[in-house]
Amino acid sequence: MTITSFPIWFVDVVGSVLMIVFSFISVGYCLQLKNKAPTDIIINYLLWVCVALAVFAISRSAGHLLKQIFLLIDRRDLWTAIQPFSGAVNTFTFIVVASVTLFFERTWAIYGTILKDRQALQNAHEELLYLNQNLEQLVEKRTEALVISEQKYRRIFEVSKDMILVTRTDGRIVNLNPAGEQLVGITAAGDGNLEGRFFQSFLSHPEDWNVISRHIEDHGFISSAEFDLILEGDARRRVLLSGSLSRNPSDEGETIHFLIKDIEQRRLMQKQMAQADKLASIGELSSGIAHEINNPLGIILGYTQLLLRSEPPHSDRFSDLKTIEKHVKSCKAIVEDLLNFARTSSPQKENLDIHVVISEVIGFVRHHSNLENIQIETVFAPDLPLVLMDEKKIKQVLINLLMNAIHAVGRNGTITITTGLNESASRIAVEVSDTGHGIEQENLLRIFDPFFTTKPTGEGTGLGLSVSYGIIKGHGGNITVKSEPGRGAAFTIALPTTAPLSGR
Repeated sequence: MTITSFPIWFVDVVGSVLMIVFSFISVGYCLQLKNKAPTDIIINYLLWVCVALAVFAISRSAGHLLKQIFLLIDRRDLWTAIQPFSGAVNTFTFIVVASVTLFFERTWAIYGTILKDRQALQNAHEELLYLNQNLEQLVEKRTEALVISEQKYRRIFEVSKDMILVTRTDGRIVNLNPAGEQLVGITAAGDGNLEGRFFQSFLSHPEDWNVISRHIEDHGFISSAEFDLILEGDARRRVLLSGSLSRNPSDEGETIHFLIKDIEQRRLMQKQMAQADKLASIGELSSGIAHEINNPLGIILGYTQLLLRSEPPHSDRFSDLKTIEKHVKSCKAIVEDLLNFARTSSPQKENLDIHVVISEVIGFVRHHSNLENIQIETVFAPDLPLVLMDEKKIKQVLINLLMNAIHAVGRNGTITITTGLNESASRIAVEVSDTGHGIEQENLLRIFDPFFTTKPTGEGTGLGLSVSYGIIKGHGGNITVKSEPGRGAAFTIALPTTAPLSGR
C-alpha cells in the first residue's frame, strides 16, 4: 500500500464502521419508540426500514472491510471469490427495503380506513352515551312536541267551520269533525256512531261517489267539485268538495282526506242577485208597458162613464156599459200594480213600531176576511227598535203575505207572525209562516216574478209578491221565502233599524 492511497483506505474503513454504528443506533432508537407506542404504524414502518438498512450496512461495510483486509495480506483472489456474494446481499437488502415500503404503503391506506372507522365508532359511542344519559329527557321533549303538534292539528280539525272527513278508499268513514257531524245531522245524542257508515250514503246521488273515487284514483285528488248532501229530514245542501289520497298506509289502509264547504247560502245569494237583476229588467219593461196601456184604458173608462150618464139604469145597454167599466177598472188596477212594481220614487217614511203596524194589519184582515177555523198567532220579540218605513206600503206587503197564507191554509190551519232582531246586521225580521200546502221547489225561484201565481185562473194577478218585493227593496231590506211541499211556507222580511243599536 502506498502513502497516496491512505485517505481512500481510511474513508472506506472508517465510513464502513460508522455506517454499522449509525444503523444500529437507528434500530435502537426505533425500538425505544416502539416500546412507547407499539401500535403506531409509522414507528413500525421506520423500525423495519432501519433493520433492513442495518442489514444493508453490515453487508456493505463487511464487504469493504474484507476487501481491505484481503488487499493488505495480498489475497486478492479471496476477495474476487467473495465479492459476488457481497453484492447479492446488498441487492437483497434493497429489495427488502422496497418490499417493506410497498407493504407499509398498503398498510397505511388500510390504517387510514381503520382510523376513520374508529373515529366513526368513537362518535357513535359518544352519541349513544349521550342518548343513554339523556334518553328520558329527550323522550319527554319529543313526546311534548308530538302532543303540541297533535293538539294543534286536532284543534284545527275540531274548530273548523267546514266539514273535515277521513274515509277509506271504499268510502267507509274513519273520522268526522264536529262541523261535519252538525252538517249531516250526526249527533252524540242521536246517531253518533260512525262505525260502518259510508260517505256515499250522505250524497244526494250515490252514483256521485263513483265520480269522486274515480277522479281521486286517476289523479290522486279532487278539487272544488260541487255536490248535494242529504241532511236530516231529507233536506239537501249544496257543498264544495275537495279531497286527496293519503299515500302513507295507516292501520285503516290508504285513506282519503276531504274538505267539504257548505255553499248553500252562497248559491242562494247568487240566485237572489240573479232574481233581483231579472226583476229590475222586468220592472223597466213593465213601466213602459203600463204607461202605454194606462192612457187608452183611461180614455175607454172616461167614454164608458159618459155613456152611462145618458142610459137608463135598468136597460140592457146600461148593464153592458157597467160590465165594460168593471173590467176596465180591473185592468187599471193591474196596471197600477205594475207601476208600483216598477216605480223608483222614494216612499214616505217615518219611525214606527213594527208591532203596532202588524197588529193593525191583523185587525184589518180579521174584519174583512172569512178566517173560519184559521188561527193567527203572534210571537213578538221584546224591545224592538223603531223602523223607518212607509206605513201604507209596509201594510200593503203584510196584507198581501197574510192573504196568501190564508189562501194556502184553506179552512183550517195556523198562521204565525214572528218578529226578531239581528243585532250584528242592525235589522229586524218579520216572518209570516203558515201550515198550508207549501210551495213546490221549482216554483220558489219564480215566486217573485210578475204575473207568476199558483192560484187558479181568475183568483190572482201574480203581482202581489212582485210589488211586495219592490216595496221591501225600496226600504233597503230584503224578503226571502222557505217552503217544502206539504209543510207550509215562511216569508221573512228584513228591514234596517232606525239607528245603530249601540245608541239604544
